[in-house]
Amino acid sequence: MKTDYLESVIKQFEYYKMLGEKTFDQIPAEKLFWQYNTDSNSIAIIVKHLWGNMLSRWTNFLTTDGEKEWRNRDAEFENDIASKEEMLQKWQEGWKVFLDTLYALSEADLAQTIYIRHQGHSVMEAINRQLAHYSYHVGQIVFIGKMCAEQWNSLSIPKGNSKQYNADKFSQPKHQEHFTDEFLRKSENNA
Repeated sequence: MKTDYLESVIKQFEYYKMLGEKTFDQIPAEKLFWQYNTDSNSIAIIVKHLWGNMLSRWTNFLTTDGEKEWRNRDAEFENDIASKEEMLQKWQEGWKVFLDTLYALSEADLAQTIYIRHQGHSVMEAINRQLAHYSYHVGQIVFIGKMCAEQWNSLSIPKGNSKQYNADKFSQPKHQEHFTDEFLRKSENNA
């Protein structure tokens, strides 16, 4: 189960991390702090929220409640990051804590119960909860990035190119995209 579920879900999280990073690369630094209005979030605010959530949920994941006493969730929504570099540091720090924790999990851990705000979740439920949460926010980052970019390079199949994309894919032999060796190596490095 570990090499199926955990490997699959880690690939999904790494994909969403990549989408965020490809968005950051396409927009001017000052646009990372742009807010449509006072009720909306900038990309930097979303990154700060993801960072706070990842640190809280995934620090001592199996042994402490996911909502840490030291977390100040309300402050995560203040637009006070000073630079793109600071934002990227928070992005990388949050993802490192999170992914290192996932790589360190064992098959036996998946059925354990962890708590978030005193609400019990199996480890698998907690991971799935965050998959939905993090992909939701990365989608917001991409959406804002598309509005702020001077010229947007599609992160998926560009409009009007579906037929060509499919023709290219179907002209290649079938192959399985399993990265088991890489997954196992990263898991062993975190053990």
